[in-house]
Amino acid sequence: MYDLKTKPTDSSVTAFLNKIEDETKKNDCYKIAEILKEITGYESKMWGTAIVGFGSYHYKYASGHEGDMCMIGFSPRKANITIYLFAYAVQNEEFTKGLGKYKTGKGCLYINKLSDIDLDVFKNMVLKSIEKTKEHYQIT
Repeated sequence: MYDLKTKPTDSSVTAFLNKIEDETKKNDCYKIAEILKEITGYESKMWGTAIVGFGSYHYKYASGHEGDMCMIGFSPRKANITIYLFAYAVQNEEFTKGLGKYKTGKGCLYINKLSDIDLDVFKNMVLKSIEKTKEHYQIT
């Protein structure tokens, strides 16, 4: 059986965020953590070595592969801050309209800094992502 690397750990989120050398990125990550905690109602938790996650859900694919993942999360990467959302929220222009400067992946939003995006639009994306996750998966 496949052992997932991205799973909750007891590592300190604060210690992880404090290691960020770029002060703007560090401050942005603390603000993102504050926003996500406020919206989700969950405390932050490290998932693997580099993702700060909030809440969790259980998934099971048609192939039989299953596991748990954070409902929403982010990671300060070298090039940007990656925010992990439900793919529907990221790929739906209705939710990204007016967001600002960003890039997307299948279920990721990539931003350079918070000042590049509209926080109200971002918060709405987070809410929609959580709604869609709850519609499709069992929240754990």
